[in-house]
Amino acid sequence: MPPIFPFTAIVGQERMKRALILSAIYPQIGGVLIRGERGTAKSTAARALAALLPEIEVVADCPFSCDPDQPAMWCTECRERAERGEELPRAHRRTRFVDLPVSATEDRVVGTLDIECAIQKGERRFEPGVLAAANRGVLYVDEVNLLDDHVVDLLLDAAAMGVNVVEREGISFSHPARFILIGTMNPEEGDLRPQLLDRFALCVDIHGIHDPAARMAIMERNLAYEADPEGFCAEWALREQALSREIARARQLLSAVRYSQSDLATIATMMSELGVDGHRADLVVLKAARAHAALEKRTRLSDRDILLAAELALPHRLKRHPLQEAEVTLGDLAERLAEAHAQNPIEAGVEEESEGTAEMAGKKKGVPEEPRDEEPLTERAKAMREPALQTVPQWPSEGRWWEGGEEVAIGEDFAPRRLDTPLDRLTRSSGGRRSQTRTDRKRGR
Repeated sequence: MPPIFPFTAIVGQERMKRALILSAIYPQIGGVLIRGERGTAKSTAARALAALLPEIEVVADCPFSCDPDQPAMWCTECRERAERGEELPRAHRRTRFVDLPVSATEDRVVGTLDIECAIQKGERRFEPGVLAAANRGVLYVDEVNLLDDHVVDLLLDAAAMGVNVVEREGISFSHPARFILIGTMNPEEGDLRPQLLDRFALCVDIHGIHDPAARMAIMERNLAYEADPEGFCAEWALREQALSREIARARQLLSAVRYSQSDLATIATMMSELGVDGHRADLVVLKAARAHAALEKRTRLSDRDILLAAELALPHRLKRHPLQEAEVTLGDLAERLAEAHAQNPIEAGVEEESEGTAEMAGKKKGVPEEPRDEEPLTERAKAMREPALQTVPQWPSEGRWWEGGEEVAIGEDFAPRRLDTPLDRLTRSSGGRRSQTRTDRKRGR
């Protein structure tokens, strides 16, 4: 089998590569949906990402690739073996890349009863599915829009919960299902339902590159790879190893990345101003921003982290008019971010407190205090942390919400209006087929 095309050798498509790297750093962000034309390196990038990820330590003989250092995430078999006092063997292997076919059924995805074992030995045994093979790896779904909606729902549920629970045919079994879900689709072949589309955390719309120089580079690299795959991958090995080390370092730094109340208020205000439905977008932007900060070796969020995260989390969640463009630009998001900063009550409260500190210092020096009629903004900052009381709208005490009409007593007979249609007095040149009519002809039917 020839080596996989290097991830760092892909020309352009920086937004797609950024989304895949952030998902590799923080798989709990959710799935990545890549929408684009044919021949835009969607499948190539997904396969190259799995080859780029570092090796993982697993239980050697476990079909679910359980982590021996995390007993809380063990499958049922590993947990029972540990309770019996058995020592679990360890092994290192590469991250798996599991390709889910479009014709996959529910039994093939979540797992089912092993029929062969039940017939031969009379035992109930669980046969693992695709989710078991994809644990701690990459699950790739090509043409996800052509997959059965119920199967897509199962994949997204497992990716969100991180565990697969199977209770069927008298079997109760659970195993970890933490994987990087990557779905690709061509919008020309149909779209996903909005309910399923929102379940994907990040979404990237990619197009073909129109720059002639970049297209020449694509042809040169593909020809070099086809002529000598091993030699081509060896040329890019140093870049691949450097990026793999950056991903591993960012995974370790992720838990140290902190966010402030001001960051939360900025993200919440920005999503509210954009009219995004639900609250999943807020959480996705925060998680992706933390992953990007860890990638750049920082422990605090910045505006750039929030902007780049929103660029990946909003393309499939924004409400659009029929004639509105589908692209989400950084310029538009930067304007929204500036407006969110201006309306951020946390930052306004901090500025007010700093002004109050300077005012108190001037008062101590004998500077006369100017009268202030404005309400302190620190109360608004406190209100952001406390749930607001919802008021129930009251109907007006006088008048009705309808106009016209008459009030009818209960039980009174309803007198329908009599239908009084005028007689048909027209004279036609032909006889009627289904109703009687006047005609100037001398014969009838």
